[in-house]
Amino acid sequence: MKLVFATNNVNKLKEVQEMLPNSIELLSLKDIHCFDEIDETETTLEGNARLKASHITAKFVYNCFADDTGLEVESLHGKPGVYSARFAGEPSNSENNMQKLLQELNGKKNRKAQFRTAICLHLDGKQFLFEGICKGEILAEKQGEKGFGYDPIFQPKGYQQSFATMQRNEKNKISHRGLAIEKLVTFLVAYKK
Repeated sequence: MKLVFATNNVNKLKEVQEMLPNSIELLSLKDIHCFDEIDETETTLEGNARLKASHITAKFVYNCFADDTGLEVESLHGKPGVYSARFAGEPSNSENNMQKLLQELNGKKNRKAQFRTAICLHLDGKQFLFEGICKGEILAEKQGEKGFGYDPIFQPKGYQQSFATMQRNEKNKISHRGLAIEKLVTFLVAYKK
């Protein structure tokens, strides 16, 4: 089965490719010669995932899935949420986003947070949604060099280290994206039978 993952993020592509069975050939936007800038204009993660998947399916006629991920911090009333990638403004910059978040949490005792991923799958004319959540907390300072985005300051619940210190396969087992992709893969394997 050929399936397009509607992202230009090389790190996400690698993570997801490692989680998919060999029976699913993952194509990137580059693979299908899609260089469209798909603006994420919705106010929810699900809405943005749906928007991206719908665009690819309508224009390129491929089965496709898209995701959107947000970091939701309890003491900031769910911020940065759907605006996680652009929290510190345009252009999107992970370092600036982390610094802004750490500044907003300065002096706050409650550092509970969760990463949430929404995936929208367009398959054979139908649409399906999947969600993955990883609870944890925001560290006071960066820890580790691996990963991307907010990984250096997010410590998953039950662990004494940030996502950015974990091996990718270890992170994939517990991460928001890993859990959402696991649901997607389980669905796809059952769907093919």
